Amino acid sequence: MKLKFKYLFVTLSIILLLSIFTTSYANNNFDIYSPSCILIDSNSGKILYEKNAYNKMYPASTTKIMTAILVLENCKLNDIVTVSENAVSLNSVPESYTRANLKSGEKLSIEDLLNVLLIPSANDAAIALAEHVSGSVDEFSKIMNLKAKEIGCINTNFVNPNGVHNTNQFTTAYDMSLIGRYAMENDTFRKIVTKTSCNLPITNMYDKDDRKFKNTNELLTSDNYYYEYTTGIKTGYTDSAKNCIVASCKKDDHELIVVVLGANKMTSSENDRAHDCITLFNYAIENYKEKIISNPETTIKQIEIELSNNTKKTLDVLVEKEIKAKTIQDISTLKPEITINENLQSPILKGFIVGKISYTIDNITYTSNLIAGNNVLDSDILPQVFSSLLFILLLLIFITILKSKKKRKDKDVFMKFYK
Repeated sequence: MKLKFKYLFVTLSIILLLSIFTTSYANNNFDIYSPSCILIDSNSGKILYEKNAYNKMYPASTTKIMTAILVLENCKLNDIVTVSENAVSLNSVPESYTRANLKSGEKLSIEDLLNVLLIPSANDAAIALAEHVSGSVDEFSKIMNLKAKEIGCINTNFVNPNGVHNTNQFTTAYDMSLIGRYAMENDTFRKIVTKTSCNLPITNMYDKDDRKFKNTNELLTSDNYYYEYTTGIKTGYTDSAKNCIVASCKKDDHELIVVVLGANKMTSSENDRAHDCITLFNYAIENYKEKIISNPETTIKQIEIELSNNTKKTLDVLVEKEIKAKTIQDISTLKPEITINENLQSPILKGFIVGKISYTIDNITYTSNLIAGNNVLDSDILPQVFSSLLFILLLLIFITILKSKKKRKDKDVFMKFYK
């Protein structure tokens, strides 16, 4: 009985420690309701906050981000797609899933289909695009998985291009942050996901222009959760996946991506996924700043250098260059790692490299050389230095005289030749 209790105690301790280390990036006094989420800096990919970010989850329609990536990398916007019967059938898109009311045999441009894929999250458009690129959903799913690995995903598997629920289609918040970040590097994708609405034109199979759609991203369109810095990206929902979103925002030159998977509440007045996005965006904007860790010319320490006459002289050790980093971390508690070159001895001239300093912040190491802030010279060495300088000066004068004589001689020869 005691042994079982011991194992139980150890297990609970490990779980507690893991939960602490998973979310402890800074002093954060906020509630995150979603079971799995991640916040990253879009420019660097640095993780600023995570909660169960490596747990396997269902992606729902955030899947369509990968679909759009492959379409943009394999097609031109003005290419024409002919919608198949399979793309609009109930076998491909169950009745409860969102559609753009496409018609079998309808001809539409890649650009039009990408708009309805990403803005109202049209599942029929996803099938039509996948078939256009690869010939079938199965073949398209193969290249989706190859692309996911190329981007760096480690726990993602796709079996369809739209996110219609399948137990074999899964991802993680971390992997979706990589996919979202990659997609936002494409200017066309970025332009589409910021739109609040779109519409389909009259076509060969549809004689009205009434197919108008609103963006499903509440951070762009809702009154309750509108967030002024939002730049995208894509929402998702199924009964199994619950509420999902890959969201981005940009303030000044600071762009962030949040992924929320498996959020519960989704009503007109309560929206956990939007709440968590806004909470994490505000947290990063308020706390994640470029901070100066160490100023140049700062005296980091003083060391004693022994001279030849058995006396000592103090050497000021300075930081050579400014060290700065974008971080949420409290830099006042940072402790540097300082390495001083071995066997330092006179003469040491001001500006000489005498060591190195490094700070590790968010698992990234920032370094600078350490330099001498003052001269450290033996009194016995001064005459030698003076003699050496005098010798160099006399040598330069001698070389100058020789060059002058040579020029004079060459001139005399030239004048004699042309006389």
